[in-house]
Amino acid sequence: MDDGIPHPDGARTDEGACPRCGSAVEPGDAFCEECGAPLRGGTAPAAAVPRAVAAPYPWQAPARACVECGAEAIGADGYCQRCGTRQPGDRDHLELDVAGVGAASDKGLRHSRNEDAMAVTRLDTGVVAVVSDGVSSSPRPEDASQAAADTGLAVLGERLSAGDDPEAATRAAVERAAASVTDLAESEFHAPACTYVSAYVTSAGITVGWVGDSRAYWLADDTAPVREGPGDGSGSVLLTEDDSWAGRMVAWGVMSEQEAQADAKAHVLTGWLGADAGELDPRVRTFVPPGPGAVVVCSDGLWNYLPEADTLRAAAPDARIDPSGTAAALVRRALEAGGHDNVTVVVVPFPPPEQTNRERER
Repeated sequence: MDDGIPHPDGARTDEGACPRCGSAVEPGDAFCEECGAPLRGGTAPAAAVPRAVAAPYPWQAPARACVECGAEAIGADGYCQRCGTRQPGDRDHLELDVAGVGAASDKGLRHSRNEDAMAVTRLDTGVVAVVSDGVSSSPRPEDASQAAADTGLAVLGERLSAGDDPEAATRAAVERAAASVTDLAESEFHAPACTYVSAYVTSAGITVGWVGDSRAYWLADDTAPVREGPGDGSGSVLLTEDDSWAGRMVAWGVMSEQEAQADAKAHVLTGWLGADAGELDPRVRTFVPPGPGAVVVCSDGLWNYLPEADTLRAAAPDARIDPSGTAAALVRRALEAGGHDNVTVVVVPFPPPEQTNRERER
């Protein structure tokens, strides 16, 4: 997330830009603070992106060579101790198929690392999906998002399996996820931060919970009846409301969605997870679809390019029948549109796929 919590940034010129990632740099800097690229001796080549997941932290493998200078001197923080280049991580690009649920994530074209995280599981009663987007202006945003996604999924699975009401379980999961991110902080002034959105999809309906501006959408099949109420008239609808400056302007009726999103302050968060977030105010909603379709849970790296439910549905016509292909295609769509941010997409068919007897026995 590029915008997130506002932070000071002095005026820069084109000459003060990193040749690899384009981030602003100061005269005399030896390395880019964003991606670690060396700033002397010519333009740094783009790092190779691993497409297979090996270990949780692949830079900790013995004798791993730096992608920039070739030195076998990768530190525990993921940076080369000789040239300072940050090494690509296992989250740079992921594509998952979890028992009929599709998920994909990519670091995008402007970031040196993927600060998004996702987690998906299937219960006897339905599917749980969580997406979290680290706030880039905070320290360790990739750790914040991973902690939130992992904790949220674990708590939701535990509470739902114990028979808790979906809305109560969703609130409990958000609260525990927030606590896990708060625990990462060295102080209130050095606090990792992230957004959070979850969806619990059953044959009876969809329960979503969120803090921040990651979103959940309902995409109706073309054959589904048009529903009454909020939406674009096609039956598809945005299930969440952004905790952001733009979201607040729209909620107050001050601006239209298009006007608010065009403002430079659009993505400034009014709610997030972290030690500096203030009072936690998770929001929860249950939606009963009028027919078959799919749920899309995503970070703003996708919806920045496809914000309206109808345009998203048009870009994902096979979401229900091919969730994995759709998740990968939507990530590619965001990259082709500019890839300015990390992008994460989870696609859950509705009704959700049923577990087989063999899967229940595992």
